[in-house]
Amino acid sequence: MIISDKQLSEIRSGLLGNVRYFLKWIVISLAVGIAGGAAGTLFSMGVEWATRFRGANSWTLFCMPAAGVCIVWLYQTFHEEGNRGTNMVIESISSNATVTPATGPLIFVSTILTHLTGGSTGREGAALQLGGSIGNVFAGLIRLDEKDKKVAIMCGMSAVFSALFGTPAAAAIFPLEVVSIGVMYYAALVPCIFASYTGVGIARLAGLPGENFPVADLPPVSLGSASFIVFLGIVCAGVSVVFCVLLHTAEKIYRRLFPNPYIRILAASALFILLTLLAGTRAYCGGSIPLIEESVEGNAPWEAFLLKMLFTAITLGAGFKGGEIVPTLCVGAALGCTVGNLFGFSPALCAAAGMAALFAGVTNCPVTSLILALELFGYEGMEYYSIVIAVSFALSGYYGLYGSQKFVYSKIRTEFINRKSH
Repeated sequence: MIISDKQLSEIRSGLLGNVRYFLKWIVISLAVGIAGGAAGTLFSMGVEWATRFRGANSWTLFCMPAAGVCIVWLYQTFHEEGNRGTNMVIESISSNATVTPATGPLIFVSTILTHLTGGSTGREGAALQLGGSIGNVFAGLIRLDEKDKKVAIMCGMSAVFSALFGTPAAAAIFPLEVVSIGVMYYAALVPCIFASYTGVGIARLAGLPGENFPVADLPPVSLGSASFIVFLGIVCAGVSVVFCVLLHTAEKIYRRLFPNPYIRILAASALFILLTLLAGTRAYCGGSIPLIEESVEGNAPWEAFLLKMLFTAITLGAGFKGGEIVPTLCVGAALGCTVGNLFGFSPALCAAAGMAALFAGVTNCPVTSLILALELFGYEGMEYYSIVIAVSFALSGYYGLYGSQKFVYSKIRTEFINRKSH
């Protein structure tokens, strides 16, 4: 077979283009990964300090109104009242929206204030905003074009998420999958992989171990056990829809009842404090990592998943800052533990499977969910996690945490739909 000069030129041009792309994004992703890893490490340390301080000083709960007022004031002072958080970051990738430079510093400070006073939020959702802001600023400094800027934003998201949670593979895939369901941004795969592992490397050097929830005594895979996991996936799909609706409805109700953001956040603070005192526990404050651990051990109270959903909706709907991802994992763990205890089927496995299924149901990211489960729980239960994730993803409909998320293709038919989540 004879190759013509034109074909040879095309091959040479293609190879050179691939090499240029590879070298360019190694340099950029390493730089963004270092910056994102450092910022994520400082952010994680700040949240952990706030959590420890709150645990040692129960009076911080009563400072929640002051923290809320401070958060509203900060966003108004920097003219970020209309900042849509993670939705804005998603839109900066799927459209021409811009991540404002103030997004990163504001979410950093506001999330720590929320955790310091007990607001029921996580940190990984905030990491997406912080990372997106870092990627956007870096893209502006080196004058990347509009398409490359989107990749830099995804790199920043991966780096900070990885540094915070210690799951680099899931952190690398999540930005590629979360924006447009049915289409993955493969052009960002290499940059996000490099940025993610750089970010987690920085965190490990700083002494952050990452999250891990080992699951013991997994039952052997059988028709009966697989059928039960399918049942759990159906339950998790329903709860994921309820959780998404609750979060979105809470925000709408707050805005309708209290148009003034200061009054809104003060009212939410009073309600949160009252319910916390009535509950008689601080287990639903912050990210509730201890509750996740109790669930994996099979010891979570049956009502925990309901109360965690309620406390999270009260917090985030009013304007407190943080993430939805750790609360989602907590709800899934507590739900799985409850179902497992109720039916006498390995509550530890059900808690782990519930976390993976809830994450898939509310983010609509099944690939990331499976990778996250394997990194958090180990590979031994892969069959169970893949089944429960597939069922939850398929049955959770077109609901999601992020209103800017697009479903390019249908979940149940091989057809183009191009609609946003609700």
